[in-house]
Amino acid sequence: MADTSEQTEDNRQRARPTPLGIYDRPNAETITGIEIAAIVLSGVWLLGAIIFFVMLPPEADATGAGSLRFLMMLMAIFMPVAMIWVAATAARSSRIMREESQRLQAAIDAIRHTYVNQNQAGGMASEAASVTRKLDEIAAAARKTETVLATFSSRREHVRQSPAATASPTVRDDQPALALGTQAEDISPPLAAEDFIRALNFPETAEDKDGFAALRRALKDRNAAQLIQAAQDVLTLLSQDGIYMDDLRPDRARPEIWREFGQGARGRAIAALGGIRDRSSLALTSGRMKQDPIFRDAAHHFLRRFDKTFASFEKTASDGEISALAETRTARAFMLLGRVAGTFD
Repeated sequence: MADTSEQTEDNRQRARPTPLGIYDRPNAETITGIEIAAIVLSGVWLLGAIIFFVMLPPEADATGAGSLRFLMMLMAIFMPVAMIWVAATAARSSRIMREESQRLQAAIDAIRHTYVNQNQAGGMASEAASVTRKLDEIAAAARKTETVLATFSSRREHVRQSPAATASPTVRDDQPALALGTQAEDISPPLAAEDFIRALNFPETAEDKDGFAALRRALKDRNAAQLIQAAQDVLTLLSQDGIYMDDLRPDRARPEIWREFGQGARGRAIAALGGIRDRSSLALTSGRMKQDPIFRDAAHHFLRRFDKTFASFEKTASDGEISALAETRTARAFMLLGRVAGTFD
């Protein structure tokens, strides 16, 4: 039952990227179509009544009932107008009640979704502990792998800089170094900046052949592949809370500020990079960062990978390429998570 409820909530979030609820702004319309229709009908009725009573021939008042006749005329003129406005007021109240009901239903759905997630998290405490242990083991294995790669890399640099290797490239002493030190990325062509930027934005649709081709080429580069995988993880986790990068409209920062970030600047000097102003997304992300250790580890890992990869990219990229990278979904995720993590404070 809980799986069915969660699947229903996920389908609803996919169908409605920006959910309704307590974060929506109420409709601030002052004059709607209901009021306009009421004004038109009132004007038509008053105009018709005036024409009718003006064209009506006068009658001799022999019985002294002139005041009663005048009162009946007023009622005949203004009673329908009053009824029109009563109906207009009722229609507007009904519309407001429907809107409030929709907002309340969306808020209830969000609360119910949170409640289901909390129950599942409470019922699977042991499984969460097991996942945490597995993540720790994976992190330890990753550190060992990076240590081994660093050892091979330093060994390869030492062989390249040795006089014997540069003086006689055909001697047999070079062959073992080539076998031990050379990796696939050393003999493959460097990743083009256009492919790197397009891969960080991910394919638009399932039919985006150029996007998938750029993504495949980027995944062949080790540093780009690590950043893309980290970005995919955080984008997936953010989508679980209904946060989509296409819905965010961050303030643009100049390429000079991005270059300062790539060269190691932090804090207020690069505050313009935290251009995300969506309060609901910031609040949801901050709450998830504090309560979910898996999300927090994934976010910090992504920020480290983005920092390291962009530092290398900035050295050779033009201002136009940096501006294009800033418009990608990965860059928007960095702006959002960096602001929540305090990178720009």
